[in-house]
Amino acid sequence: MGIAAAIGLLSPFPFYYCLWIWPQWWVDLCGRGREARDPSKVMAYVSYFLKLVQFISLFYVSSFHWPPPFYFWPLIAFGQFLNFRVYQLLGETGTYYGVRFGKTIPWVTEFPFGVIKDPQYVGSIMSILACFSWVPFQYILLWVLGYVFMMHVESKEDPSTRAKPLH
Repeated sequence: MGIAAAIGLLSPFPFYYCLWIWPQWWVDLCGRGREARDPSKVMAYVSYFLKLVQFISLFYVSSFHWPPPFYFWPLIAFGQFLNFRVYQLLGETGTYYGVRFGKTIPWVTEFPFGVIKDPQYVGSIMSILACFSWVPFQYILLWVLGYVFMMHVESKEDPSTRAKPLH
């Protein structure tokens, strides 16, 4: 299960990379005119499926025991808070690369933006680290490296140059 779990954990990152680097390909794939599907919404659906693949992969290499260590609760709580807050502020279109697909997304400066760089990825990494006592180190490291890679890819462009400031 080791190689399959590793592939499962890494499965979203090539998808995110391709959409970030070649967004027009995705927009074209989603269609044009009346028959077009919203590229951000379709990306969200594919991402939900890939997240399910990640969790199934993680389940097969994990050894759960109760209670979790003390550090689990603050890491998982704050990590998920960051994820939900990002989604609350950006919505589906902002979270799922709407700016890359040609949509005008308001520039958000409310917490956690402006305080934490890449708050959604930081939240995801915190949530992964919370599971350290259950998941073998190599899978934690692999998953974290996937997020670090995407943070690096996405940092090469200043999104504020494509976003509309809030007035």
